[in-house]
This record gives sequence, C-alpha cells and structure tokens, in this order.
Amino acid sequence: MGKTVTSDTALLKEYHTWLRLERGYSPNTVEGYEMDLEKLRMYCKEFGIDFVKMDFDQLQEFIFQQFKTIRSEATQARVLAGIHSWFRFLLYKDYIDQDPSELLEGPKKSKHLPTVLTLDEINRMMAAIDLSSNEGHRNRAMMEILYGSGLRVSELVNLQLSKIYRNDHYMLIEGKGSKQRLVPLSPVAEEWLGYWLEERATWPIKPESRDYAFVNRYGRPLTRAMVFTIVRNLCAEAGITKTVSPHTLRHSFATHLLQNGADLRIIQQLLGHEDLATTEIYTHLDVQDLRQAILQCHPANK
Repeated sequence: MGKTVTSDTALLKEYHTWLRLERGYSPNTVEGYEMDLEKLRMYCKEFGIDFVKMDFDQLQEFIFQQFKTIRSEATQARVLAGIHSWFRFLLYKDYIDQDPSELLEGPKKSKHLPTVLTLDEINRMMAAIDLSSNEGHRNRAMMEILYGSGLRVSELVNLQLSKIYRNDHYMLIEGKGSKQRLVPLSPVAEEWLGYWLEERATWPIKPESRDYAFVNRYGRPLTRAMVFTIVRNLCAEAGITKTVSPHTLRHSFATHLLQNGADLRIIQQLLGHEDLATTEIYTHLDVQDLRQAILQCHPANK
C-alpha cells in the first residue's frame, strides 16, 4: 500500500532534498522540476485527484492538457522528465507501489544542428572587446575560456580561483549533477586570465566573493544573464548576425576540435558529456564539404 504521506509540505521538502542531494541535480533543474510539479499539484487540486496516488489515465489527461499550450518539444520533454522524476521519487521512497508514469510517452527531441561560429567570427568577437574599459581584460579572459575550454556558462560564472591550477595548466570544473572534471587551460586563455587577475587584485571584491574568478564591478559574482549580454553585445559590435549565446562558443570549441582531427571521445570528456551520443551532434559536416565529397568521389562526376 505504500507509506502514509504526513503532509504535502513535508513531502515536497523531502522531494527537494532527494533531487539536490541524492540525485545531484543543479539548482536550475530542481527549480524546473518543482515548477512543473506545482502545475500537476494544482491540476489535481482542481479535479479532486490525489497527486501522489494518480493513475496512468489521469496522468495522461494532465499531459494532454499541458501540451495544448506548450509547443516547444524541449519544454514538453522537460515537463515529462519532471513528472517521471516525481513518481520515481515516490516509488523509491515507498510512497507508491507502482510508477504510473512509466508508460508515458512524449515527443522525441529532434536534434537541431547547433549554431557555430567560424574562426574569423571568433576573432572578430575577440577584437571587438574594448581593452581600455574597466571590464575589458575580464571579458577577454572569459571569452578565451569559453571558446578555449568549452565551458558551460554556469561553469564559467561558478569557476573558483582555488580550482584553477595555472602551473599545471588545468581547471577543476564542477559540471551538471555536481560532477567534476579536469579541463585544460589553453595558453592563450591562460595569458589573458593572468592579465585579468592582475587587474582583479585592484577591484573591491566582497569577502564572500573572493574565490570567484569572475566578478562584476561591485565585487560580486557575475550572473549567467550578464555573460549572455556581454556575448550578444560583442556579436553586435563584430557585425555577427547569427543568434549567438555563450553556449555557441562551447559548440564552436567542440566543432573546431573535431574539424581539426580531435577524437570524439576526447571531446566528450572535455565537454563533460555522460553519453557519447550527445557529443555526436558535432559530427555534422558543412554543406560545402558534402558537395565536395560528391564532386570528388561519385563516379558520375569523374
């Protein structure tokens, strides 16, 4: 029959702890799952359904209603992932005997080729940084690390000085699910990081922010939104019309490595991907490469 639920508040608190400590999910993932669970809870309250003891048909109707207004495949997949996570938690903690979400199916996320910058566009972005400004060296160091090491923006803003081993040319990065990996620091990134750290020493850093590598003018850690703004402003200055985000530099890092002969498994390790299939999206080829292959190899063209 399963354990008895004492109260919704206690159960939701236990779920939060399970997501953060036992599953090791990032704060962003936890927040997304809890937002979707709240929608499920409100739906059940409206129709007099126990949101712990739901059956498959009730769940399927909830998903159907949700997807009427959610067109994005990625968002639909995230909602389903959150629902699966909730019922896995209930099953794992013995609140239910069977997972009603087990047979739920959603859209398969289509793999869109990521936007990638050319080397010329990367160079134009770097050249657009005003090194005479107060934030110039900081911004250049950040861009070099994003492109030179392939970090996620969340990994960049949380990068700690105590985890940068400049003598060994490595950084210890904490990625998704609190998983750690060693990432090489490129010579160019290392050089610009050195310039920034010299300047950073003159900034008024808040005591609680002393170990953050990148801070704002008030001495507090940079936010992800601020890094997005910096990247987009640089693209505008460089005359780049593509839709670019900090993640575009990560895509460019991986694509340029692959194009220059790096092994896919090495790229997987550098990016911190658990599954090689996630990394395989970078095996896409430029249309011109495909055309050239036909011209050179197809017998009709010989």
